[in-house]
Order: sequence, then structure tokens, then C-alpha cells
Amino acid sequence: MKVVKFGGSSLADAAHVQKVINIIKSDPERKVVVTSAPGKRFSDDIKVTDLLIKYANAIIGKADPTQIVADIFARYQEIGNGFGVSTTVLDDIKSKLTGLPDKPYPNNDYLMAAFKAHGERLNAELIAACLTQAGTKARFVDPSEAGILLSDDPNSATVLEETYDNLANLKYGDERLIFPGFFGFTKDGQIATFARGGSDITGSILARGLHASLYENFTDVDAIYAANPKIVPDAHPIHKLTFREMRELSYAGFSVFNDEAIIPAIQGQVPINVKNTNNPDLPGTLIVPEKDFTSKRPVTGIAGSNRFSALYLHRYLLNKEVGFTLKILQILYKYGVSYEHMPSGIDDLTIIFDRSQLDSDTIKKMCHDIQTELHPDTLDWIDDYAIIMVVGEGMRARVGTIENIIRPLAEHNIPVHMINQGASRISIMLGTRQSDADAAVKYIYEHFFKEDPSANQIEYQTEV
Repeated sequence: MKVVKFGGSSLADAAHVQKVINIIKSDPERKVVVTSAPGKRFSDDIKVTDLLIKYANAIIGKADPTQIVADIFARYQEIGNGFGVSTTVLDDIKSKLTGLPDKPYPNNDYLMAAFKAHGERLNAELIAACLTQAGTKARFVDPSEAGILLSDDPNSATVLEETYDNLANLKYGDERLIFPGFFGFTKDGQIATFARGGSDITGSILARGLHASLYENFTDVDAIYAANPKIVPDAHPIHKLTFREMRELSYAGFSVFNDEAIIPAIQGQVPINVKNTNNPDLPGTLIVPEKDFTSKRPVTGIAGSNRFSALYLHRYLLNKEVGFTLKILQILYKYGVSYEHMPSGIDDLTIIFDRSQLDSDTIKKMCHDIQTELHPDTLDWIDDYAIIMVVGEGMRARVGTIENIIRPLAEHNIPVHMINQGASRISIMLGTRQSDADAAVKYIYEHFFKEDPSANQIEYQTEV
């Protein structure tokens, strides 16, 4: 049995939904389908989820939502009419949409979560009706029926472990089960949503809970590439990589997956196949447990991200002072700040942060406290910081990989501020200036993939 998830761009209108239905019908193993809310039909379009956020804000601000509701319903109506779905189904969708403000919510955060979740909820009901109309038995499954339980964080929830016990009791036969992505329910019966990559997370949860043989994630790209195609236009597609390679690459900017979204599938050891809705016959990228993977080359992919900043400290005999790092961590804890990495030398320490969790006031106060309490000889805040991740299971079996990564950067006068190899030995992290990040990715890619492309092909097998 396969769990298959479709993103918003794959469900934007009736024409796209027809492609989705063809994909579902083409493989009888695709028993469980996870749907997103309808996405953009064209570049200047508005996603249904964004319209629902406007709807929620209108209710919170006591503004007239009539036009917003009409715009939202029109999206579902266009899809339903394209498949000849009965007016009863469409009237039910409209009734649930207009009735959202009348439901009780503990606070505005839960109101917002419920409104957002209905993009997926209503679309799943509609897709089930479209499939049935197209001759394939399908049933909408509400997360409450399936027992998908989440924490009490309305717009940033996490799944509770008992969800997997509940899913083990879910019954299905020859019908396709259509689940809405993005949300579940708290133990108090309130709707809560995931923070990012919500439908991906739902698909991953179902893949683990239902013991799927494969989790197919359909999006709008043919594969995951060895480097960002915007930086390297002719980057090689990655046909196969491991869970931990995907996690490392996602951390530094691979945007096909939110890196946290695949954790339930990893826990369940369910292979993931990323495929293109518009080219479903292409193999896509298969993400597998490490035991199912044999690498034929050192590097699988290179990714870079500019979302980092760094704090550099220098003080003589820093390594001799007991508790120096503890004092720093206590200051970070005081301001609710986590750090990403902390490479150090005998007299130097660099602390790398995800810049998105910091504001200027927090940075100023944090640096002041560190200067006051630790008296470093040098204290510099560095905003111009990027991280490059070079990832590959094959690194563990090869000597000289770091030299081969650094050489193309040295040849192009790109300075490296930090080098760190993870304990797993499948990734090497570099710190560079933000302005050098894209060039660094390009030159490292060219070194490993252009000199002997035939040696860099990955063995790909369609059976898992």
C-alpha cells in the first residue's frame, strides 16, 4: 500500500485535478491520498490558504468577509463543476465555509488554525467526490475519525505518539481514502495545524502509521537536484539518496521538503519518492533508509543558505577557563536563543545562529551581556554569514574529500571562515560570506560533477 500526497500547485484547478486523478487511478496500490488546499493557478494568483487567512482576519477585525468567502468558494466550485460534482456536495462545502465564524474557539489563535485548515479539509472532501464521479470509489477521512492527535499549539502543533496506535486501527478496503493534510485535533477537540510543510507532515505521519510500502510526494519538480538549479542550471537530478542525506541538505536550503516533514517516515523506515505531477512517469528521487543504499561517489548534493549570522569571540587561554561555554549558554538561555553550531579553537570561539530567530534588540542585549560577563578581547557580530553543506554517504569511505571541497574555492579566491565535519561523517559544513555562497556551491558542484560525470551516476532501483 502506498500513501500519496499532492501539493497545492497540483490541485490548483480542475485541469490539474484531472492529472491527479489519472495518477491515483493508474496504480491500485495508491490507497491513501493526502491533499493540500488549492494553490496558485498562475504567478499573480492567491492560494486558497492565504484567502482563508484574510477571511479569519476579517472576522477577528469585525470586517465584512462576503467577497472573500465568494472568492474562496469560487475556487472549489470551478473544480467541482469540472467533474460534474453534485450541487449537494458544493452546497455542503459552501455551508461549512460560511459557518466557520459561528463555531466556538478558545481564542483567536485557534480561530486562525481552524480557518486555515479548511483549505485542506474542504478540498479533500471535494477530491473524494471528484474521484467517485470519475468512477473510482473514494471516501473522505477526517483527521478526527482517524485519530490524528496534536499538541495544544494551534498554529505550530506536533503529532502525539498515540496517533500511530489510532491509525493502526483504521480500516479500508477497495476504496481510496482521501485525507486532508496540514491539520489534526487536540485532545480537547480543537483543530490545530502544523507550522510548515503541513501536508508533507500529514503524509509522513500516515506513511508511518499505516505501514506503507512507499510514500509518494507529488510536487512540481521532476526530481531533487544535486545543487539548486537557479545556481547550477544543468544540475544533475539525484535519483536516490538516504534519509540522513536529505535531512542534511534540507537544513541548508533544499526546499522540496521541509526537513522536519519527513521525520515520521524516517521513524517508520518508509521510503519516500518525490515525483512531478506533470511528469508522473519519470522516476523522480527516491529517499531510502541507509541500509538500502550503496553510494558510488563521494558527494550526493551541495546546498547553501544565507539565513545565518555568527558571533566571534577571541580571548587568550579561553580553553583553560572552566565554565566559559556554560556562561555563554546561560546568556543565550536568558534570551530564549538557540545556537546552530559552535566551532572553537584554543583562544577562539564562533557561535552560529539562525538569523530568523533573532531581532536587533536581542542581538544588542545578548552581546552586551557576553562582553560584560566574559570580557573577551574581541567580540564581533557577523551578519554576512552563509553555510554551505556538502553531503554524501560516500564520504565515509574516501580519503581527501575535504581537500577536494576546499581546492575549487581556493582556486577562485573564496575564503572559508569555518569547516566542520559531522559525527556521521556524511557531511562537511563550510562557513563563507553571503556574497560568496552561490559561487561556492557552483564551484564545488563543478569539481565533483563535471570532471567525470559518468562516475557520478547513482544506482537507481524502482523496487523498494
